Amino acid sequence: MPERGLIERYRDRLNLEPDDPIVSLQEGTTPLIPSPHLSNRVGAEVFLKFEGANPTGSFKDRGMTVAVSRAKGRGVQAVICASTGNTAASCAAYAARAGLRGAVIVPEGKIAIGKLAQALIHGARVVALKGNFDDALRIVRELSQKHPIELVNSVNPYRIEGQKTGAFELIDELGKAPDALAIPVGNAGNVTAYWRGFQEMGASPILYGFQAAGAAPLVTGKPVEKPETIASAIRIGNPARWEEAMSAVTTSRGRIAAVTDAQIIDAYHYLASCVGVFCEPASAASVAGLLAHGLPTVEGDPKPETVVAVLTGHGLKDPDTALGKAPAVISCENDLSAVERAVFSD
Repeated sequence: MPERGLIERYRDRLNLEPDDPIVSLQEGTTPLIPSPHLSNRVGAEVFLKFEGANPTGSFKDRGMTVAVSRAKGRGVQAVICASTGNTAASCAAYAARAGLRGAVIVPEGKIAIGKLAQALIHGARVVALKGNFDDALRIVRELSQKHPIELVNSVNPYRIEGQKTGAFELIDELGKAPDALAIPVGNAGNVTAYWRGFQEMGASPILYGFQAAGAAPLVTGKPVEKPETIASAIRIGNPARWEEAMSAVTTSRGRIAAVTDAQIIDAYHYLASCVGVFCEPASAASVAGLLAHGLPTVEGDPKPETVVAVLTGHGLKDPDTALGKAPAVISCENDLSAVERAVFSD
């Protein structure tokens, strides 16, 4: 059975060589979930693009299938990345699929357990760096210049090529582009990619990018030396796609804003308990931003009527946060009346 991932669906719109192989885990075609409950709160029709349904549980698979396919086509034997977790998991999985060696550099003690488990079980060489993500990215860039190894972070142009297909899917599913897109911003590759995809389709929705308050360099206008937030996937102090992301947001007449960890966790709980979608904390930044900041527009522009909030990763990526913030498990005796009391008591 032929692979039917996003490369096969959109290859004529991707900058690959004709003889590049397809390294795919059938990524993409992720759910676009309408949310009447959230729509009422925001004052517009809101859809959730749930990227946690990708093969490794995050949007990173969109870019990784294209980057690793091009690397395989070039004949490289290994791929490497710096990561706060999701890129590591995706890199490791696609390297395994391609028969390549995978190596990932992660900040020591700053990666969610679910993502670390994925990278390890897929067979990647995982190195825990005594530093932050920005340190790790600097080092892997230097390594890729010294050795014949492909760097597959979002500085790789083929990552952006793959991730722009999220915009294609939204237009395919909605029949047109949404009026606005809300998206978490960490290394800023995803907001850059969505804008490229929309532009290639002749669309210009308003972009609302949201960073964690403790890691908000695009909001403050300067790098954050020691970024801190519970949302590990966007704990980045110096985004690699800074200028492109800011250009995209400005051109779209949108904005970048910050949300606190408390607002992120409130949105995380809300999505799980009221909407039925379990995403990782960083993903909830898009919804936290909509709830905290609304839908601001430039004077004279109409208020968006349709909004897509991108949920970038699955909640099982970070089980520790879920268990730490969820209600306790109720211990109960092996007795019908005891179970009744446990189930039905307030």
